[in-house]
Formats: sequence, C-alpha cells, structure tokens
Amino acid sequence: MSAATTAPSPSSPSASGKGDPNRLGHGTVPISEQGPAPKRIVVAYGFWIFLLSDFIMFAGFFAAYAVLVGATAGGPTGTDVFELPLVAAETVLLLLSSFACGLAGIAAVQRSTRWFQVAMAATALLGAAFLACELYEFTHLIGEGAGPGRSAFLSAFFALVGCHGVHVTLGLVWLTTMMAQVWAKGFRDDILRRIACFSLFWHALDIIWVALFTVVYLMGAGGA
Repeated sequence: MSAATTAPSPSSPSASGKGDPNRLGHGTVPISEQGPAPKRIVVAYGFWIFLLSDFIMFAGFFAAYAVLVGATAGGPTGTDVFELPLVAAETVLLLLSSFACGLAGIAAVQRSTRWFQVAMAATALLGAAFLACELYEFTHLIGEGAGPGRSAFLSAFFALVGCHGVHVTLGLVWLTTMMAQVWAKGFRDDILRRIACFSLFWHALDIIWVALFTVVYLMGAGGA
C-alpha cells in the first residue's frame, strides 16, 4: 500500500481535529488511558477535599451557634456585647490580607522573589493585626464578665470565632514557612504547589469570616 493511500485525508477526524476538539493532543484516546494527571492537579484536588472537610467542621460550629444563640441564661445578648466598629475593622484587615495574598500569588507566577516577600509580609502583618483585634475583643468580653462560661450563647460564640482565629494563627505560621522556603530554595515546583495551597486556605478563611460576620455579628447586633 502506498504512502498516499495511508496518509489521513483532510476530512478525517485526526486531520480536522474532530477527534480532539480541545486540541489536547490525545486524539481519540479515552481519558482513562491518557495516564495520571499532573501532580499540580492531584495536589490541588486533594487540598480542596481538605478544605471541604474544614467547611463541614465550621458548619457544625455555625449550627451549634444557631441553636444556642438564644440561650443567654439571663446574661448579655449579642446586642449587648458586640462592637460593630471593631469587627468592621477586623473585616477590613482580613480582606486586605487576602488581597495581599493574591498579589503574592501573582509574584510567585512571575518568579519575583522580592515582590513575593513584600506581599507575603503585608499579608502576615494584616493577619496579625486581625488577630490582635480579636484577642482584644475576647479579653474585653471576659473582663466584663461575658466569658465563655457565662452562658451557652457565649460558649458557642467563643468556640466559633475562636476556631476561626486558630486557623488564622496556623495560616500565619504556614505563611512564614513559605517565605523562608522561597528565600532559601527559590520557586521550585513543589514550593509553588504549597504556595497555591496556602492561597486557597487563606481565601477560604475570608469566606468563612464573611459568613461569620454576617450571621454572628450583624444579625446578633441587630437582635435577629
């Protein structure tokens, strides 16, 4: 058989691209036979599963708070103890830290060590300021006799908000570790994967805080 008869015609699937509509270079090979996914995809998928488990845990805390919000045992309610200006400042700090974290991700893609370190340092400072405000809020409430042992409502409040604060603290530890790794080893593939996972984690904390700010503080201060 001659070469002319074996060459694909212009109208064949391989020549026209119909067998590979996304131009992935796999032709008509089934996805199940294309080999393992890139490690970046596998790591991101696994970390999304971790984040979903974290969301489920927070959903339990939110559910407990919703059940116990009215169990004040004759003590202060949300309207009595929540200071919205302070919480608004916390929200601004955390949202700005998320913006700085996004800039750090862009700097990592561009392999700019200097701007990555600057953006991550800004993320750390804003996150630490958020924690300082939260710590002030907790100590102030305890000093006023509205500690977690005062009522079931305050127990649920401290547990929910405190759990988020613990996550932010762990995120700051992770952040400083990433800064040290980039400084010492540069933007290796494994380090870039860790940076991407950290960004997902930090932005997820923002999502949780927005829900917490709305359900706990805004609705609580309004007497809902």
